[in-house]
Amino acid sequence: MKKILGFIFIMLFMVSATKYTTEDESSMHTIEGTWELQNFYQYDGQNVIDTTPTSVGFRQVKMYYNGKIMWSRTSSEEIAGRFGYGTYKITPDRLIETIEYGDGQMMKALDTIRQFTFELILEDETYSQIQMDEFGNRISSENYKRID
Repeated sequence: MKKILGFIFIMLFMVSATKYTTEDESSMHTIEGTWELQNFYQYDGQNVIDTTPTSVGFRQVKMYYNGKIMWSRTSSEEIAGRFGYGTYKITPDRLIETIEYGDGQMMKALDTIRQFTFELILEDETYSQIQMDEFGNRISSENYKRID
């Protein structure tokens, strides 16, 4: 009888723990997926003061999977386009991208900075990566829409 009660107790515990974990994970947003840049915001330190759409012929896509990031950009002005690859991690309010390699212009930029930290506003189908100054004031953002 004690074995049966012990078994039932263990089973109830496992079911309740599984249910709790599933609910917790399903309520979180994920950045994993493919995203396309929609527009840019300019800030006055905290509030949006201007919105700039992407120009005709411009397209930028970012892909986040398994801790890796790949981005690609093309425009009518850049024949070869731009790209970068690296790793990423997110916290509830930050996106940290560490770029390992990219196109020629990106490789030149990587001589001075490789890690980019942004304020992150992440929803199910959209996200914004907000650039901040050294005092934590918002400067500008790139705003993306999920495409996959």
